[in-house]
Amino acid sequence: MIKKLSLLLKHLWLDVSDTERAIPPDMLQRLAERVAASEQRHSGQIRICVEASLPASYLWRLSPENTLSALIRQRAVMLFAKLRVWDTEHNNGVLIYVLLAEHGIEIVADRGLTRHVDTAQWQAMVARMASAFHARRYEDGLTQALEETSAVLMAHFARADGLPGHPNELPDAPLLQ
Repeated sequence: MIKKLSLLLKHLWLDVSDTERAIPPDMLQRLAERVAASEQRHSGQIRICVEASLPASYLWRLSPENTLSALIRQRAVMLFAKLRVWDTEHNNGVLIYVLLAEHGIEIVADRGLTRHVDTAQWQAMVARMASAFHARRYEDGLTQALEETSAVLMAHFARADGLPGHPNELPDAPLLQ
């Protein structure tokens, strides 16, 4: 119970101002530009969400069966739905989710991509990004995530030269919460 209470206090302590310090406006702009440039090369949609902490309702669910990593994954999947990343024309949206309080990283891909890319490949991507996030080099980690995600989307959903662009279905700017 004490562990759960200290975890709850840690997450209650952090808020959007912590997220804004980790991802300042100039970095936010560069990341948005990188997402937009990436989406010019494929039909996929990439959304980044950086959250300071988990809502208390998630933390109260912590149990031996429902670990912190499982809660982080549940939160990422919920945001994938809430942000409508699943609702793209080709079902090839990707959410890159970062939880600052736990240096947690999740990548959630829509069903159009999961046909081509297995969970192990996404987890390997997350593992490669983790060292940058643990060192608080958020721009490096997010840029690496964007580059690797873009490479996957290019491999399976490349835009043919000369074809008109598709509409931008999701905002390019990262969401900070």
